[in-house]
Formats: sequence, structure tokens, C-alpha cells
Amino acid sequence: MKDLPHTRRQFLATSGAVGLAAPVVTAFGMQLAAFNSAASQSATGYKALVCIFQLGGNDANNTVLATDTDSWNRYWAARNTGADPIALMPPGTAAAAVGSTSPVTGRTVTAASPEAWGGVLPITPRTAQPIPAGTNATSRTFAFHPMLAPLIPVYTAGRLAVIANVGTLVEPVTKTEYSARAKKVPANLFSHNDQQAVWQAGLTEGVRTGWGGQFGDLMASGNGANSLYTAMSTAGNAVFLSGRSVVQYQVSTGATPAVAVNAVGGASLFGSSQGPAKMREIIRDTGFVANMGADHATIVGRSLDASVTLNAAAAGTIVTAIPAPPVYRNPITNNVETNSLSVQLQTVARMIAAAPALGLRRQVFFVAIGGHDSHDFQNTAQPNNLSKLATAMATFDATLANIGGVDMRSAVTTFTASDFSRTFNTNGDGTDHAWGGHHLIMGGAVNGGDIYGQFPTVGTDLGSFRNPDQTGNAHIPTTSVDQYAATLGSWFGVSNTDLGVIFPNLRNFSRPNLGFMI
Repeated sequence: MKDLPHTRRQFLATSGAVGLAAPVVTAFGMQLAAFNSAASQSATGYKALVCIFQLGGNDANNTVLATDTDSWNRYWAARNTGADPIALMPPGTAAAAVGSTSPVTGRTVTAASPEAWGGVLPITPRTAQPIPAGTNATSRTFAFHPMLAPLIPVYTAGRLAVIANVGTLVEPVTKTEYSARAKKVPANLFSHNDQQAVWQAGLTEGVRTGWGGQFGDLMASGNGANSLYTAMSTAGNAVFLSGRSVVQYQVSTGATPAVAVNAVGGASLFGSSQGPAKMREIIRDTGFVANMGADHATIVGRSLDASVTLNAAAAGTIVTAIPAPPVYRNPITNNVETNSLSVQLQTVARMIAAAPALGLRRQVFFVAIGGHDSHDFQNTAQPNNLSKLATAMATFDATLANIGGVDMRSAVTTFTASDFSRTFNTNGDGTDHAWGGHHLIMGGAVNGGDIYGQFPTVGTDLGSFRNPDQTGNAHIPTTSVDQYAATLGSWFGVSNTDLGVIFPNLRNFSRPNLGFMI
């Protein structure tokens, strides 16, 4: 009971969250209204952030890889072991036929063998990465997982960047300092719920406001009468979008119009086309003696109005012209599957298309994909997840290039996040919870084709080698989530003063802005 709101103001805020989360809304309508009335408008003045959360902890060590000889040898020694090795194939390796014997490993190839996918895909960062101390490397080279092939053209075109070894931090910490407990670190490291919360909101589970929502707090006034659509989620409730005043609006990815309480936001009620409007009037006009009862009726009415607004914009030809996601096949089974991430990003594209007609200038979106907790069967799960990610992001990039004749890519920045990365060693056919990992940022305003932050030393402690960047086979982050988020926030229009309030630990880091945004 201690968590119940005790004041009218608290009630309004928390009830607003319930009232606006209740409608199941499609984003069809938002776009068409935008482009029917404002097709000639440019993206000037509009910006959106899109967070793709990889739930469960994606193995970043197999997502972006160091491929110089020294790094690769240590990678191979750590991961080409166990009952089902998870080491990827070297750059330039041809894909081996299923059932054949791999010339690289000597193993019989299955569809879930890295040998069947071909070698990792080289990328050439514009900026040279530092050479790790204590290694024999003379330079560093890098590559993507083979399933990220759809993103190679986006990276080459300069609309995709990598941020290396980012994670939850309170202040910079070295291996020696971590071992000696000489520096503060976030609570409950390696815990899914807690680290998801720290990534999204800066504190462990139970925190009430996230940095996406707080960005929305600062920008919502610019969205005028439709500020309810400032923070939108296709993946249910997420603390990332919860602000002090902004309430996240949850939407569905279906093609049906918005659905509100008892369908009163729909086109008909019990067969009557006039029924929904009459029922809304009844709800609003119901008399309450208590203030909270009246406030609740007001909030429910506002929620219904929001649903109707989206429904009214649901029939436009520009919106429905936004292409459906391509047919997706699981690269391991070759079966057709739904790529939920592509579907979610299609919904986001529709809402972005609606922004001009709704008078919106700033929006924050949250989408998510699960299945990354790869303690076992990683060779089955991660390739499919990364293939879904790459396909969805590349399709989203292509869709944004032409929304009603407008190229919106410079107005939309998409970025990945996850609970944590995975251990560098294998447990046989998977990996365990770790800490720092690598992430992707995409958009026309991204200073892409590069790696930001410091890529860590690769390899586990073996023989006389001691990795200075790992503890317990987990990379210690060298870039904080706060720096990552603050760089995005600065582009979004958040002032340095406000960034310091939202991210109080930002002052502990020498570079609050990482420079990956133009």
C-alpha cells in the first residue's frame, strides 16, 4: 500500500499512465493525416529518438569483433572450444555447405554452425583505434557478425556507427580499482531487471523515471495539444519512457484502428455508429463528488480522445503506402517467421509520418526484441536475433528515406541498448552475464562509418597473459551509458544544464559528448 498515490497531483500523474496505456492503438492514422495535409513539409524542426532494446543481454563479443591477428588469436582460443563452439569464422572464409567438413575447423557443418555462415564481415573505421597494451598487435581491424550483412551498406554510407565497450558506470573504473573496490559501481551488476533499469533510468529496479521520458518532459511543450504522443512504446510499459510529466503512450503494431475501453474509441458500439461518441459523453459527464473521481473521469475521457485522434488518422493513403516488412526467414531453420522488430519499426515509421499533421516536433520511441539470454544454444539463437535486428534496421533506414516524398533519415536517430553483454569465454554452447558491450547508432545525423569509445583488449587470462580490461571474463566498460545517452540528448535539443540534472554522474567523465552525432 505504501506505493499508492496520496495526493491529487500524484493521482493525476499515475492515473494518466494507466489511462494512456489502456488503448491498444495502431499508428496507421497518425501518418496519413500528416502527409495529406502537409506532404510538402520537410523534416526541419522534427527529431525522433528510437531505442531498440535487446532484452536478455546480447553477446556483443560476437556482434562487433576485433580481427587483427593478435586479437583474433585470443578470440579463437577463448571461443573455439566446448561442445558447440561459438567462435565465428575468420574474415574471407567462404560459407561451408551443410553436411560438409569445414576446412577451417575440421568439423561437420550444420545450419547452426558458424562455419555455414561464412566469415565475419570486415568494416573499416575512419579513425584508428588505440593498440591495447600488453599485446603484440601493431594495428587494429574490425568486423561485423555475418548476420549483420544488411547493415554493411548503411555503415559504408556513413549512417551507422559503433560505440565500443559501453555499460553502466558511476565513474571510470579500472580492473585494479574494481578488484580493490576503490571506485563506485552500479548496484546489482549482472542482474537482468536491475541492469535493464540502470540502462533505461540510471538506477536499479523500482526507479520511476527514465531518461527518454525526461527528454520528453523537456520537449513536450513544443508538441502542443498532442503532447500525449511525445513518448511512445510498441513493447509495453518501459521505464525508459516514463517522465515526471510525460506519460508513455503504448501502441499496438496491428493494422486495426485504436481500441479504447469497451471499444468506445472504435467506429461502432453494439452495432451503432453513434454509440461510441454517446458513451464517451456519458463517461465525461458522469458526476463525481470526490475530486479524485472527477479527475479519473477526465483522464479516461482524455485517453478516449487520444484514441479517437489516432483512429481518425488511420485511413490515409500515405500511411498505408508505407511498405510492410519483408518476408523474414530464420537463417538457421529457413522457416518463415514474424520479425517482430521489423513490425515495430514499421509502426514507428507510421507515427513519424503523422508528426507534421499532429504538430509534433520531438518524439521518443521504445521498441524491443527478446531472446538474447544465451546461456546455451547460442549458435541457434543469436544469429536469428542479429539477422532480425539487421533486417529491421536496414528496412527502417530505407523506409525513412522516403515518407511521403520526404527523406526523414537525418531527423531520426536509432540506437541499440541491452541489459549487458556476455562473458568472453564460452560455457560450452553459450555465454553468461557480463558487463560492457558494443552498440549501434543509425541515422542521417550520425557521424557514421566509425567506432567511438575505446575497443577493449580481447582475450581471456591464459598463460602469462592477463587482460587489463576484463574481470571474471567480463569487459569493464570504458564508456558509460550516461555519456552515450547525453550525446543523443544533446542532438535531441536537451541543454547541457538539463543533461547534468538527468545524468548526475556525467560530471565524473571527461567527455560528456562522444561526438558521434553531427
